[in-house]
Amino acid sequence: MKQYDLAILGGGPGGYVAAIRAAQLGLTTAIIDQDKLGGICLNWGCIPTKALLKNAEVLDTVKNAKNFGINIPSYKVDFAKTIRRSRQISERLSKGIDFLMKKNNITHIIGRGSFIAENKIEVKNGRKQVAVQAKHFIIATGGRPKVYPGMDFDDNQVISSKEAMILNQPPEEMVIVGAGAIGAEFAYFYNSYGTKVTLLEMMDRVLPMEDEEVSKELKENFIKIGIAVHTSTTVERIETLKTKVKVHIKHGNKKELIEGSVALLAVGITGNTENLGLEKIGIKIKKGAVLIDDYGQTTVSNIFAIGDVTGPPWLAHVASAQGHVAAEKIAGHPTFPVDYSNIPACTYCQPQVASLGLTEAQARDAGHDVKVGKFNFRSSGKAMAMGSMAGFVKIVFDAKYGELLGCHIIGAEATELIAELAMAKGLEATWQDLARTVHAHPTLSEAIMEAALDAFGRAIHQ
Repeated sequence: MKQYDLAILGGGPGGYVAAIRAAQLGLTTAIIDQDKLGGICLNWGCIPTKALLKNAEVLDTVKNAKNFGINIPSYKVDFAKTIRRSRQISERLSKGIDFLMKKNNITHIIGRGSFIAENKIEVKNGRKQVAVQAKHFIIATGGRPKVYPGMDFDDNQVISSKEAMILNQPPEEMVIVGAGAIGAEFAYFYNSYGTKVTLLEMMDRVLPMEDEEVSKELKENFIKIGIAVHTSTTVERIETLKTKVKVHIKHGNKKELIEGSVALLAVGITGNTENLGLEKIGIKIKKGAVLIDDYGQTTVSNIFAIGDVTGPPWLAHVASAQGHVAAEKIAGHPTFPVDYSNIPACTYCQPQVASLGLTEAQARDAGHDVKVGKFNFRSSGKAMAMGSMAGFVKIVFDAKYGELLGCHIIGAEATELIAELAMAKGLEATWQDLARTVHAHPTLSEAIMEAALDAFGRAIHQ
């Protein structure tokens, strides 16, 4: 029987980061995964979708090249190469994770693990099985797309994001159920490649977790580029025929039928807690999520859990942060809990969306007297030079102390710009800190400085 200080179930962005940090702290470490290392994020999520979205951005640039004085009268799209490029990037990065495991002397055990005792798991790989004993464990088994009655995947006409990123060709019509980050990203991607996209959302706006002004701006931009958007709409069932799907929807008291070549379901995530033997060793699960304390410790003291399996926010960078904390706690190294009030959320469609902290509505509901600053990218020299003037930066401050409560960006490179705000919030910066920090000119980041100035009536460029 193999014995380790720490064994980790799952090799995604939570699991492999925790493994490396544990090895750095001197723990003998094993990581167990039945698939390629990197998890859904690297192999079938974050990374390959961003590669696809970059292709879509390049295609849009080609289509609009005349605006930059470049005439491209004809061009040819090789969709198979678009998909192939995405897969090659994922494969290369997965091999990089393999290298990091070897570099840090981490044992990679291929298979699926399940608990047979608090300090022992059984790993099965086909007919082979091996027992692994460890002083501590981290559960990092990730999540999978949610399924609802009447909307079952068939991997052909009713698909998940995984199938959506390896289609042979763009479908003629696509109905996307769910207008969160995944739905919005694929709506933008397939619209760019000529698919007639219909986006359905049960809530009253797209990206319902974002600030209301951001949701409104994105909807308007989507409609402008030809995406049909239906909010406050529920899907009752999806009917599959030989060459198309029929999506039965309800909007208020009105029932309608929307047809498409394929339906993409993007209605949420649920943790992979099944068949791990968790309940029999006393690990508590609530609403499909493993219960943990501030350091990732479960109800069994030597077992920790991180990432999607612990519930929202279902974000790769949250899993990685939790992995750092759990590994350090297990090693007895000084650490501190993840600050869930300062987690950036990013959507990589165009225009991009990024946010952290409280929305304006949430800040008011929490009892804050707020000051809100806003700067539109149409007033930004850099955005104008780029030809990307859609969107704005919106920052929410506490009126009394000037404390940064939240930031909401929609526009070019929003997902890069948000890092400045995360650092500022983590350091408890005020509006004056942002406003008086000299930002290089011309840059998109000047919009952050301008929004901070605007919050207290000192805007210069608008």
